[in-house]
Amino acid sequence: MSGAAIEQLAISRRGLLILSGTLSASIGLSHSALANGLTLLSSQSGDSKMSNGIITTQDGTRIFYKDWGPKNAQPVVFHHGWPLSADDWDNQMLFFLAEGYRVIAHDRRGHGRSDQTDKGNDMTTYAADVAELVKALDLRNAIHIGHSTGGGEVARYVAHAEKGRVAKAVLMGAVPPIMLQTAANPAGLPKSVFDGFRSALASNRAQFFIDVPAGPFYGFNRPGAKISQGLIDNWWRQGMAGGAKAQYDCIAAFSETDFTEDLKAISVPVLVLHGEDDQVVPIDDSAHKAIKLLKQGTLKTYPGLSHGMFATNPEQINPDLLAFAKA
Repeated sequence: MSGAAIEQLAISRRGLLILSGTLSASIGLSHSALANGLTLLSSQSGDSKMSNGIITTQDGTRIFYKDWGPKNAQPVVFHHGWPLSADDWDNQMLFFLAEGYRVIAHDRRGHGRSDQTDKGNDMTTYAADVAELVKALDLRNAIHIGHSTGGGEVARYVAHAEKGRVAKAVLMGAVPPIMLQTAANPAGLPKSVFDGFRSALASNRAQFFIDVPAGPFYGFNRPGAKISQGLIDNWWRQGMAGGAKAQYDCIAAFSETDFTEDLKAISVPVLVLHGEDDQVVPIDDSAHKAIKLLKQGTLKTYPGLSHGMFATNPEQINPDLLAFAKA
């Protein structure tokens, strides 16, 4: 080997070590776990590979999904919040991939790279789409993790899932049991709050999708908050990739759907995670009520953390997710 080649190899190795250290710090991985993850990332053959694809549902809607890791490993399925996409779970997907899991995330209909539907933008259809994806990929013994609206989607799907498909579930900053103020839920948020969402989306979606992440979603409106412009920009990017009609309809889906009976029907273990400073889905009317309806529920709350805590504080959230997955 020539001197120049040896020098280049040394540079490449130093670069990999720097990349390893950077990724370890950013997603909370041990160096050994990260090394395993990098091996998976570089493998493009056999049953260990990174891929994405499209399924077409019974009503003709095309749903985009990512499917990474060994196909014989336990699946972890991620369900994103409104109005985002599977990309919101990049950190957690890399984390679980490095731990040897198969990780899957899809763009809900009307969101991200899936079809911009003007129909079926309701929780029952969302859950049916998940069931079709699970069947197409033949996922069994899966762990389903849902954030916000995705938590409602998880509750509705898991409550009615085919036997053997689901091992556990996680509801994070999730909307169940119901967000809307009703006679049965007087502590909920008034309909005027969600009418304001609809009005802001319809009048200037682009600005609205800056204001939400720059403000309450990540708690960046709190005094002393460490603001990440990257998170704000990425939220805006994901939101603007989706369809305005589907996102408009989804506001009713996440705010008005009552998941009480779904929560009661879930028989698998469920971990409920919630930030105590969640300004989007207030904890008292969500997690504190949901935990009482679950047969095998465990509640963990985080003082001072926001609705988007898995993005702002993955070093706290990821180990808790992993511990639950392994328990």
